Amino acid sequence: MQFEQAQRIKNLPPYLFARIEKLVAEKKAAGVDIISLGIGDPDMPTPEHIIEELQKQAAVPVNHQYPSSVGMLSFRQAVADWYRKRSGVELDPATEVVSLIGSKEGIAHISWCYLNPGDTVLVPDPGYPVYSGGAILAGAEPYYMPLTAENKFLPDLNAIPAEVARKAKMMFINYPNNPTGAVAGEEFYLAVIDFAKEYNILVCHDAAYCDMAFDGYKPPSFLQFPGAKDVGIEFLSVSKTYNMTGWRIGWAAGHPGVVDALGRLKSNIDSGQFQAIQYAAMKGLTGPQDSVERMQKVYRERRDILVDALNSMGWQLEKPKATFYVWAPVPAGYTSASFAEMVLDKCGVIITPGNGYGENGEGFFRIALTVEKDRMMEALDRMKKNIGTVKF
Repeated sequence: MQFEQAQRIKNLPPYLFARIEKLVAEKKAAGVDIISLGIGDPDMPTPEHIIEELQKQAAVPVNHQYPSSVGMLSFRQAVADWYRKRSGVELDPATEVVSLIGSKEGIAHISWCYLNPGDTVLVPDPGYPVYSGGAILAGAEPYYMPLTAENKFLPDLNAIPAEVARKAKMMFINYPNNPTGAVAGEEFYLAVIDFAKEYNILVCHDAAYCDMAFDGYKPPSFLQFPGAKDVGIEFLSVSKTYNMTGWRIGWAAGHPGVVDALGRLKSNIDSGQFQAIQYAAMKGLTGPQDSVERMQKVYRERRDILVDALNSMGWQLEKPKATFYVWAPVPAGYTSASFAEMVLDKCGVIITPGNGYGENGEGFFRIALTVEKDRMMEALDRMKKNIGTVKF
């Protein structure tokens, strides 16, 4: 039997990496040693004190029962305390923080809270596909804001037509940025807040990489700027900061009405995150942060090795201040997909084609720093040997 799919599923874009996956499978079947520089998943272990807390709390019987769908108040208090200590942001844990089963879940579901079929949502391009995916599932229409090198990969708010801005209900922004590694400062955030107030737009800031920063740079929180809580929320998790991507625990914080709406939606969809995991995340947020500093040093070393190697081959890249990604243009004569296929075919190295992040990602590729130094150096040696000097 065959069943007709709902239109919302049909509207989702196709998986753009399908051909790359097919080629990877063929190479592995042929015995090729594949090095993946494509996935943004930390390769370092979760700090031991967090693991120990999970083990301890997993043995507590009360934690085996249904948790609250919005999260334990003690977890939300830990989030509020973390914001106060890190960014000087004051949050009411009872009304301005909601727990999430990873920030991805909340990013997808927020569209269901505020977008009706036919509504417009402003989405960065290139950008994390879940921004548009969640909106499409809600029946909304993404309006893509180009992120260009000329504008330092920030959306040009003045370029958004007034008629589009008046129709828009939501805007997604993400800094430090995936996939470009770009960062944003006070001037940009204040402009976003003014824009949102002028057009009555809900701002959703994805701050997943706020602790992936180097060379003394400390990314700001959107919520630390005046008026931010009036117009939006911030999504965050412990995934990148404490190497906990598989643990699936995060939060949304900010505007109390938006936090309440997201919590009400979640209460009808899921039953919250296992309390033992919430306790473990609390241990990360409230415990020693030396593991974060060590992690930043590792990524900074890898970043320097990668950028220096690519520049020796003909690129002219600046070293990103944040994230564990390097965003680079493809050489002359290639599309983002054809260059990624060539690197895989000739070098056995996986890079991510930029068009997977949107139309404006065409002409670029992304490399993740989430492989150990020796493997990264081997991948770069293969590229130097089999590709050589490139031209643009």
